[in-house]
Amino acid sequence: MTRIFSGARYKHAETLSKLLVMLSLASSALAAPGDLPPRPADPYADPANDIYNPLRYIASNALTAVAFALIMLVAIIQTFMTWRIGGKFMLAMVIAAYTFSVGIGLRFGLHAQPESKGIYIAEYLFVVLSPCGFIAADYVLLGRMSRWLKCDAHLWIRAKRITLVFVLSDVVTFLIQAAGGSTSTSNNPDTALAGSRIFLAGLALQLLSFLFFTILYARFIYRVYKHEPQVWAQDSGKPFYHDWRALAFALGLSCLGILIRSIYRTIELGEGYHGHLATTEAFFYGLDTLPLFIAIAVYVPFWPGRFIPNVVASKAVEGQDEEKKSTDTAATPVHT
Repeated sequence: MTRIFSGARYKHAETLSKLLVMLSLASSALAAPGDLPPRPADPYADPANDIYNPLRYIASNALTAVAFALIMLVAIIQTFMTWRIGGKFMLAMVIAAYTFSVGIGLRFGLHAQPESKGIYIAEYLFVVLSPCGFIAADYVLLGRMSRWLKCDAHLWIRAKRITLVFVLSDVVTFLIQAAGGSTSTSNNPDTALAGSRIFLAGLALQLLSFLFFTILYARFIYRVYKHEPQVWAQDSGKPFYHDWRALAFALGLSCLGILIRSIYRTIELGEGYHGHLATTEAFFYGLDTLPLFIAIAVYVPFWPGRFIPNVVASKAVEGQDEEKKSTDTAATPVHT
């Protein structure tokens, strides 16, 4: 079972990217115009009151360019590190960084065509659903870290089941959000309302799941500090960028960024698609894009593959430890 799921979790990243593309294309059918008033002659004149403009503002090309460049840069660096150093267990984050940058890049299209519902649907799905890959990577990382430190006894959930439990919750909430997001843009008011409620439920469940994970992680770090002093200080003589506690800090900061974003999105959708949070670009970048950028960029200086070896190396070390224990036991004289 563990081996089957081990392969499945790597396919999660690929599935994420495929679903994003399929949903963005399929949901464009919901953008068919209904019985609406004529379009304004100038879509840039009064976007806040333009019912055809889903953002209710004109997306800034300058902000889009900065955000796109930074996120794409992180994705490229993480790709290089995965190839050069290792850490394929972070692949969900790497691929999601690319899909997230695609979503940000689509805002160039929204600036050029602010009333394009098709571009908006694609942008919205890529931007809102891509962070599921960031979350999945953090789930996998904690399981790997606890096993490598041999401190999984300090987890509420067994290390081998953390990935299974939380990634499954991530997949479920992803599908709920995808279903809600793809129908909430319908021109049918009843369908759109039902879709927004489904999407809000998916966001709320994801927030609760990740909040529980963050509490579990904080407890794990505290217990290692309190009950495993040798493990806590095992890298004290190394530079900070080789100290496992730096990676622990990076995971904590990543969790904080994702939590900020999740809380923002939940409140935003609670206000509705035309609420103050949803129609203010500064909130989008300050409470969504920036926290998520920090959540993935923090791994650039502290790439997990540099701290935690691959599965083969981990098993080899465990095998050496077991062999050493067996040798020591055999060499111990028996007193009668």
